[in-house]
Amino acid sequence: MRLAVAQTILRANPGDRAEIAESGRGVRALMREAHAAGARLAHFPEGATCWPDKHVMSSTDGVGPADWSRADWEALRHELAEIAALAGKLRLWTVVGAVHRLTPPHRPYNSLYVISDRGEVVTRYDERLLSNTKVSFMYSPGSQPVTFEVDGMRFGLAAGMEVHFPEIFGEYERLDVDAVLFSTAGPPTDETTDVFAAEALAHAAINSYWVGYAGPVGSGLICPDGEWRARCQSNDPAVAVADLLTTEENLARPWRRKVRAGIYEPHLVSDDPRSDDRRAI
Repeated sequence: MRLAVAQTILRANPGDRAEIAESGRGVRALMREAHAAGARLAHFPEGATCWPDKHVMSSTDGVGPADWSRADWEALRHELAEIAALAGKLRLWTVVGAVHRLTPPHRPYNSLYVISDRGEVVTRYDERLLSNTKVSFMYSPGSQPVTFEVDGMRFGLAAGMEVHFPEIFGEYERLDVDAVLFSTAGPPTDETTDVFAAEALAHAAINSYWVGYAGPVGSGLICPDGEWRARCQSNDPAVAVADLLTTEENLARPWRRKVRAGIYEPHLVSDDPRSDDRRAI
């Protein structure tokens, strides 16, 4: 299947209706571009509709507890509804980052919505391993992995800073995904020192699956050998498009599963003094 991974301009004020509308228009423009390129699924960054800034949201001077009454929830809901409607019109599965409101006084989730090619939200992933600022002042943490299937391919989801945590990606390998779609607002550095991208490359190779890397710059698709298959070449809004090959033989993944299942145990040496003596030459 063909996947489009997008990079977008992230806007920081969820109370600014004009900013929210501009973000929504940007997402939909890239959805149309992905559709024109033959994509079956479009993958967007964390906070694609709005990525609330900790300073904008703080209820105190500096950085403090977020005041979510400042968010224009109706405008945010409207843009998501428009994105879903276009997904149905284009018959394009879409994964898009947005804030998911909970019942007050609970803080919202930092989420990825999965919208089907019928224009319906079929599931939602909530970032689980939050940064110190996010968990202290802004969001509630999610609690579980999420997978979904498109045309026989299984996808997992990760967001934010979760690329730092190999247990997230190892868990999805055990859940037998073909790809993990990782959406981020990026590390606090420029793209030339993007440790997030380096870690994403490693997770793809270690787990022998595809990784979609969607951020404000450097978005692209990583194949199971840990190499970029396609990547956006500028810092402007764009999509990188490539085909996920479901019939490509991959010997690394089944072999690694055999290793983890104890394939070496019958070959372990337990009765040799030259094995036990670690000072012997």
